[in-house]
Amino acid sequence: MMYRPAKAYIYLQALKHNLQNAQLLAPNSKVLAVIKANGYGHGIERVAHQLSGADGFGVASIDEALLLRQKGFLHRILLLEGLFSEAEIPVIIQNRLDVVIHSEYQLNWLLNYKIPVQLSVWIKIDTGMHRLGFDTQQLASVIAKLERSSNEFCIHLMSHFSSADEDNPQAEVFTAKQIQKFSETTDVYPYAKSLANSAGLIRFPQSHHDWVRPGISLYGAGNIPGDKSTKQAVMQLESEIIAIKTIQIGESVGYGNTWTATRKSKVAVIAIGYGDGYPRHAPTGTPVLIKGQQVPLIGRVSMDMITVDLTECRSEVAIGEKAILWGQDLSVDLIAEHAGTIGYELLCGVTKRIPMIEVQ
Repeated sequence: MMYRPAKAYIYLQALKHNLQNAQLLAPNSKVLAVIKANGYGHGIERVAHQLSGADGFGVASIDEALLLRQKGFLHRILLLEGLFSEAEIPVIIQNRLDVVIHSEYQLNWLLNYKIPVQLSVWIKIDTGMHRLGFDTQQLASVIAKLERSSNEFCIHLMSHFSSADEDNPQAEVFTAKQIQKFSETTDVYPYAKSLANSAGLIRFPQSHHDWVRPGISLYGAGNIPGDKSTKQAVMQLESEIIAIKTIQIGESVGYGNTWTATRKSKVAVIAIGYGDGYPRHAPTGTPVLIKGQQVPLIGRVSMDMITVDLTECRSEVAIGEKAILWGQDLSVDLIAEHAGTIGYELLCGVTKRIPMIEVQ
């Protein structure tokens, strides 16, 4: 099959390696590998196969869970946002799914439905993020209703960090308060507990509890402060140079003439753009790796092309030369920082026209 030069290589062993890292960091915890959003853009089925050594999978919605069941995965699967409709309950029962409950309406759906089997529910507690979760004062009432129900529930307790990956004293104080609040609220209960995301796993061992829930770190990204683990990038996005030309002083490049040469410049065009998931808002100066050297993006990102300045490139570069947009030697987090976003968005945003090629 013939492709455009733009493609993404998925390093399968890196996924396994990153899972082993997580298991080493939390040896006394089970690992719920978060593979929602199509495996953070890497392909949910592909990712699940490589992370099959995890104790369970976390997904956002029932369609992701059903895809995994249809592909034969028998792991514990947790619906991280819980039920969106009461009509999902029989599907959850039939497919033996775990479900988060974060609101009264979800609790009432479960209590009012005759459930013929034990159902695993994860009660989400709001410890300060104020997104999803029951208030800490509500927890006793929620647990009591589940315990008194004629249905049989296997109860877990969980919360989520808002800023465990932020490298500043204020964020660290807030994270410490979340850890303390979770402990004070849940320690009186004998149920399994879960708090740590990737940043909690790496930075706050006191948050590990019974289950850790790594996400971005499994894909070798995240730019988590103090991360000394040997995580490996899973996705390498690359393309090729399709044109090279010389630009004179005063001449501009790309839409809107946003970059103008202040010297005689050698410019290369690379076959990738926002139609492939490369961020349109990446500014001039965003690095691209060519022959082991970072060269700067210049001008606006087009739908199918970007331009880079080769003037200071130490090596001779020809048409067809490989250009790495992010990957093992050029962190997706660095590109995201230049583009004013996060690595998560770039990984999830790679479009369907980019072929994903598995590397064993």
